Amino acid sequence: MDLEILYKKYNRFDLIEPDPLMFVYRYKNIGDREVVALISACFAYGNVKQIIKNLTGIFAVMGSSPKKYLFTKTKQDFKKDFKNFKYRFTTEEELVNFLFAIKTILEKEKSLENLFYKFYLQGKRDFLFALNNFCKTLRSFGNVKSLVPDPDKKSALKRINLFLRWCVRKDNVDCGLWTKIPTACLIVPLDVHMHRNARALGLTKRNQTDMKTALEISASLAKFCQKDPIKYDFCITRFGIHPDFKKKNIKENL
Repeated sequence: MDLEILYKKYNRFDLIEPDPLMFVYRYKNIGDREVVALISACFAYGNVKQIIKNLTGIFAVMGSSPKKYLFTKTKQDFKKDFKNFKYRFTTEEELVNFLFAIKTILEKEKSLENLFYKFYLQGKRDFLFALNNFCKTLRSFGNVKSLVPDPDKKSALKRINLFLRWCVRKDNVDCGLWTKIPTACLIVPLDVHMHRNARALGLTKRNQTDMKTALEISASLAKFCQKDPIKYDFCITRFGIHPDFKKKNIKENL
């Protein structure tokens, strides 16, 4: 099996849509992109069409500069702007708390990268320590449980790892907003879909979609590229997500 074949074939900018990552590229400012990346990744659950519809509505409210929107609005403004908001399990209260968390972190740390990197150094460059504390900080501003899972429950933290992939990696797909975290540290964004494809490719034999499995798949991917193992995530997950790729055909492309 040669995953480089998949990477060279399908790690292409024109295959991003309908991935929520497409929203990040609609903004030029790095600060806006970072905010949009976190919101887009954390709302990346459910039917793809509904994800896109929901994010389109959120960013329409936030205007041409989502970061400026956060800085110039209060928590009460968020409540007013997103009154009666509902997306699957996510309520108005959760979205308001989430936006307030991002706003407060940015006001204190200047960027989301700075917060993550602070935890990375505190944990003596332990990526999992930084990841868990980053999630706990986002959760400390009120109920956001449908957007940021509790890391103590051994969740694979798929959506936060997706956000980190977008920000840390840079190639034809990922936008590389951050510069302080090594790509070798990244953990695969694991959900049921990725787990199914990973099992089909022999990257794991585990049945659970938990953090232990995410780490095992990441270690398997590192055998193909130690410095940047998560580079293969996008091309593997096109099968079953992008309308032109059927998950049953993944092995035929290796």
